[in-house]
Amino acid sequence: MMNPLRSGALVIAFCSAVPLVQLRAEQTGTPRRLLAADDSMRRLAIVAPDNSLEWEMKVGAIHDASVLSNGNVLFQQGWTRIVEVTPDKKTVWEYDAAKMNGNEGKRVEVHAFQRLDDGLTMIAESGPARIIEVNNDGKIQREVKLKVNRPNAHSDTRLVRKIANGNYLVAHENDGFVREYDASGKIVWEFEVPLFGKQRKGGHGPEAFGNSFFSAIRLANGNTLIGGGNGHCVLEVTPRKAIVWKVEQNDLPGITLAWVTRVERLPNGNTMIGNCHAGPENPQFIEVTPEKQVVWTWKDFKNFGNSTPVQAVLSAK
Repeated sequence: MMNPLRSGALVIAFCSAVPLVQLRAEQTGTPRRLLAADDSMRRLAIVAPDNSLEWEMKVGAIHDASVLSNGNVLFQQGWTRIVEVTPDKKTVWEYDAAKMNGNEGKRVEVHAFQRLDDGLTMIAESGPARIIEVNNDGKIQREVKLKVNRPNAHSDTRLVRKIANGNYLVAHENDGFVREYDASGKIVWEFEVPLFGKQRKGGHGPEAFGNSFFSAIRLANGNTLIGGGNGHCVLEVTPRKAIVWKVEQNDLPGITLAWVTRVERLPNGNTMIGNCHAGPENPQFIEVTPEKQVVWTWKDFKNFGNSTPVQAVLSAK
């Protein structure tokens, strides 16, 4: 029989030899200024290029946030309340979807909102399945009903944006469809995110799989860029629904994609990829070239955690 003391010594020696993941903040490539939010750490922050936090707020559940042209920050506090806060953290506008415009007593969640050029605020309401535009008093100025095949107040929608042609581009997470609606609510384009012949496996981490996706944005060339959620991918799709560019889960050396959230096409042609629920071994935000070369990453498991669905570049050099 092995000596218990000797056995313990071996265990200690073995454990000390296993490398531990250091929870630190780091960027590779040219440093950037970012907006990021993580609900596990309850933090929304502006991150400086040296990875210090310029500004931060305590938050709860969050899927959307933006820095406005006036320097204020528009974000959510939980699934129904949207607030606009000044740099000195004074609330200058708020809207609670649970208490406004006929939603009292109904289950409603908000996962996307946008301050429009005309000063109205667009809000996508899951549950009621509609997009509304409200004025400063919270009164509806425009309303668009959404098509939902598999209704769920938590996942009818994820990222929604009003695009340059005045239409609305909607990521219907639970349906697995990108849909573009005109001002009357007519669907003028849609794309079903494919499963590529794989079987569904629930969840958000690297081991999951499905077409529950997070985001879709319209590119200047008319194509649509899709953040593939638990499909662990990024897709660029033409108006004729051909996939002309794709980043898959293990395409990037040394990086595993998990819940792919926001995506953005930079002026230099590179693509920003939000990588959520991938664990501390992986960056939360990644820049890749059209050839899928990684030229920049951001990873911060010191101030943020494994649930960072909001990532946006505020300045790029």
